[in-house]
Amino acid sequence: MEYEKILKKFKSLSDPEALKGMAKFGINTKKAYGISLYVIRSMAKEIGKNHELAQRLWSSGIHEARILAGMVDDPKQVTKNQMERWVKDFDSWDVCDQVCSNLFDKTPFAYKKVFEWSKRNEEFVKRAGFVLMACLSVHDKKADDKQFEQFFPIIKREANDDRNFVKKAVNWALRQIGKRNLNLNKKAIETAENIKKMDSKAARWIASDAIRELTSEKTQKRLKNKRKKI
Repeated sequence: MEYEKILKKFKSLSDPEALKGMAKFGINTKKAYGISLYVIRSMAKEIGKNHELAQRLWSSGIHEARILAGMVDDPKQVTKNQMERWVKDFDSWDVCDQVCSNLFDKTPFAYKKVFEWSKRNEEFVKRAGFVLMACLSVHDKKADDKQFEQFFPIIKREANDDRNFVKKAVNWALRQIGKRNLNLNKKAIETAENIKKMDSKAARWIASDAIRELTSEKTQKRLKNKRKKI
């Protein structure tokens, strides 16, 4: 599917009512058409991997085009410079999350960017660092526990950031790491307990919410069953 045809299809699928719904969830709709992720994923499957097309789609600045770009780009061709260019363009939590989970976490630079971005001040850049943590904990099946244990001090360090899109990502990262296995679950709970003692409303929310899920009967049962299968 050619670039011009993609943009034409986006315009034909424009849904003003969907845009209103997106806005209610805090999504930036300034340059968006209101197209569902289901449709975008279907387009990505039809297109396949295309690094050059991904660059054009990203440069368009269109919300859905950027999500599609993250789906069709080839992680093997992504450079550190490209990641820096794209992360600086993040202006909506869903673009951030989709690009991190569909593309960035599959690059050789993912772990390095966790450390770099998580200490940056820009809201969506910092969010990207923690979204990468969450995505790597789910997608990187071969990683050992030490690779995720090194994230706990970072999570604690940034837990007092009360910006909505940051604190939710910090919480997400802590919960996902803690759901990887029983060992990381125990250490994630310990980290959450320490965070809960901090003099910060954001930190207390992050910790309480994480503890609630990580200690739940459902999570504990799943992790114990997972250990038995190994």
